[in-house]
Amino acid sequence: MQDIKHKMAINHIDIEERIQRACDQASRNRKDIELIAVSKRQDPERIQKSLENGVRCFGENQVQEALARWQPIKALYPDLCLHLIGSLQSNKAADAVSLFDVIHTIDREKIAKVISLEMKKQNKQLPCFIQVNTGYESQKSGIEPRFAADFVKLCMNDYALPIVGFMCIPPANEDASPHFAFLNKLASKAGLKLLSMGMSADFEDAIRLGSTHIRVGSALFGDRTS
Repeated sequence: MQDIKHKMAINHIDIEERIQRACDQASRNRKDIELIAVSKRQDPERIQKSLENGVRCFGENQVQEALARWQPIKALYPDLCLHLIGSLQSNKAADAVSLFDVIHTIDREKIAKVISLEMKKQNKQLPCFIQVNTGYESQKSGIEPRFAADFVKLCMNDYALPIVGFMCIPPANEDASPHFAFLNKLASKAGLKLLSMGMSADFEDAIRLGSTHIRVGSALFGDRTS
């Protein structure tokens, strides 16, 4: 068990050093980058070791899995911050608003509406990102880029959602950098300051291209156990 904790601590140090180098190259402040540890389908022991190593910001893809994992221990870590980074179904909206602190995947009006209703019902205001499908992939969630600016206005004006930025997942078989640069320009035009982009393989490029939230899983935890 100590070996796992030690290995993950080394991974965390390595990631922090890489983040700092990317920030230095881009003349950015490390404090402006949020490292989200992607804990989906990870072994509970690895999650516990990461908590012991001081990690407090985690990302989950599925609401039910996140509920089972975090609900029992969330009260033990008052500084824990949970990010929903996977697609959201409307029937999971109540649980999502109850458990998570940030939602990265607002991608259609139906979800905007139900999340808005749940926030009012639960008297909560969660920062939200709009997911943009920069690669126009039919199998992937996200609003098309040409509709992104108008969708921001709809979410904020009609549903009073606290939209803070854009999120993207570039196509797996393409260079991610052009997608990051494109999303940065799109956010600037829409008046948004935050960008959720960059994962284990490309977070340094994402930082250089303006990312404020990077989602790192395997580089921190190792390969998933299931």
